[in-house]
Amino acid sequence: MRKLKNSELGRISVDEFKEVQKTPLIVVLDNIRSLNNVGSVFRTSDAFLIEKIYLCGITATPPNKEIHKTALGATESVAWEYADDTLSLIEKLQTSNIKVLSVEQAENSTMLNRFTPEKN
Repeated sequence: MRKLKNSELGRISVDEFKEVQKTPLIVVLDNIRSLNNVGSVFRTSDAFLIEKIYLCGITATPPNKEIHKTALGATESVAWEYADDTLSLIEKLQTSNIKVLSVEQAENSTMLNRFTPEKN
């Protein structure tokens, strides 16, 4: 089995990505220390046509070679914005009628495989 090259993956261009209809999902990264994790979220967001990423607090922002190494160009395609204060951003999103859900490994949380989103 041969690993495909980036040019063989059939990715759309950055310009095409910006024009295509997005998945109505916004990702908020709050104080993420790992630049590889930030890059991975960009790459995943590119693959799923995510609408936007907000980088908050100490989360590093592009351009950054460590983020770029993992993102594989997705920092150029996925819309992103930096917000200093995560709580203010969440309140702004809620005021705009955007439903907010959080993902965290914590006591009393719902395991992802048991999560069922509410129907609107």
